[in-house]
Amino acid sequence: MRRFEFGRMSDLVAGSDPETLGQGEDASAKSHEERKRPQSVLVVICTRRGDFLLLRRTRPAGFWQSVTGSLSPGETPRSAAAREVREETGILAGGGLVDMRRSTLFPIIPAWRRRYGPNICFNREYRFALVLDSQRFVRLNPREHQEYLWLPAREAAELTGSWTNRDAILDLAAVLG
Repeated sequence: MRRFEFGRMSDLVAGSDPETLGQGEDASAKSHEERKRPQSVLVVICTRRGDFLLLRRTRPAGFWQSVTGSLSPGETPRSAAAREVREETGILAGGGLVDMRRSTLFPIIPAWRRRYGPNICFNREYRFALVLDSQRFVRLNPREHQEYLWLPAREAAELTGSWTNRDAILDLAAVLG
């Protein structure tokens, strides 16, 4: 297991608890353009040997995940996946990005709903994979993540805080054999 850490940035960020995340923001004050689109991507990055990359979020504290992010207006899931990989890891996906041809509709947790428009309660998550020849150095965006790990599939699946992420890791591990 390889572990890299920025430090305890979560100690410096107010509202690192998911129940308090975003409190004080008024959703009605956000313009339509500022609200998140209820569509996102999940990109599972791994090596051919079966090492899976997980990133630890700055908020909520202790939350591990693969690369994720919302689609911008007019953006396709594939272009969002490539953009999020670049922004969150510094890795250029190029033609290596694989559409796993699965999407999941899941409820947006109440603490995060104010980021979306009124009455938006569900998000559609599109699943992608990026299989690398070997582990790479990851350039984290310290506003989003503070640490990363390369782990075997089973350990990565157990550590992630998202059931959709867990399923995607195990599905990709099964395909890789």
